Amino acid sequence: MASPTTLRHAEIAGVGHYVPDRVVKNAELEEMMSTTDAWIQERTGIQERRWFEEGKDTTAGMGAEAARRALANAGLTVDDVQLIVFATLSPDYFFPGSGVLMQRELGMTGNVPALDVRNQCSGFIYGLSVADQFVRTGMYDTVLVVGSEIHSSGLDKTQRGRAVSVIFGDGAGAVVLRPARTEGNGILSTHLHAQGEFAEELIVKEPGSNREDRVNYAIANEQDMYPYMNGQNVFKHAVVRFPQVIKEALDQNNYQPADIDLLIPHQANLRITQYVQQKMGLADDKVFSNIQRYGNTTAASIPIALSEAVAQGRIKRGDLVCLAAFGSGFTWASALIKW
Repeated sequence: MASPTTLRHAEIAGVGHYVPDRVVKNAELEEMMSTTDAWIQERTGIQERRWFEEGKDTTAGMGAEAARRALANAGLTVDDVQLIVFATLSPDYFFPGSGVLMQRELGMTGNVPALDVRNQCSGFIYGLSVADQFVRTGMYDTVLVVGSEIHSSGLDKTQRGRAVSVIFGDGAGAVVLRPARTEGNGILSTHLHAQGEFAEELIVKEPGSNREDRVNYAIANEQDMYPYMNGQNVFKHAVVRFPQVIKEALDQNNYQPADIDLLIPHQANLRITQYVQQKMGLADDKVFSNIQRYGNTTAASIPIALSEAVAQGRIKRGDLVCLAAFGSGFTWASALIKW
């Protein structure tokens, strides 16, 4: 293990993802939510998403499978992991967090610490930034960063909830962080932001702990247990914050948008991604989108997309890769990586 006084870059040594088997196409939602395939695609770009299967998939379990694949991709085993950073807004239990549940699922020994991150759509980059600091300072050599979500069990699947419910899907992605093998490669910088004044613009409000009887209050206010989104306001802020935080990363490392080999944004809405692409002046082959097949999987969306991009050969050694996210909080973040 490196001396704590030695700063070093961390690199993504392995990637992996898992999505449930159940494919839910827009046609399946048409009667359920009184919507149409054309309406969904026009507003989101989504054609299908994955929904979990009760009794088979859990947030921790999906994360564990993504982690196994990431470790195998890195040529490592669970015995090499020294820290887990687990990002989710949909934990299996109210407490404890899903990080320790995944640790158990993976059969880890040695009391490996598990840290849970609750930053929704920005959760994976927030978690990546935390893990990066541990590797940079030499406290840990091998950190597992996981984003895993089950949205489908908490959606209002009626006409009343369709504007939000058609967007989200389930899945998990994971990366393994290790000290960079090549000088100048790895995570160059991460950039994290939040603006809490807009917390209620994208929210699941209940069950909140600030109720004397939170359970009965939530039952009496059932609609507040479903996601609420002020779509117009979220879009308005997203198309500003995405370019800002991407530019922040590029400026800090003396790069221009033209230097980006691949931008992997949080898969929130294809219209947002396309707006950001146009704003940054990036060609189609410089931006990765898979929201068409998975919908918005929140903390899982960037690691799933990153895993697919690597598998498809869209990223090669030495490429400049930018990750960026915006979502509930409001929170937004970016990471710039020399692969």
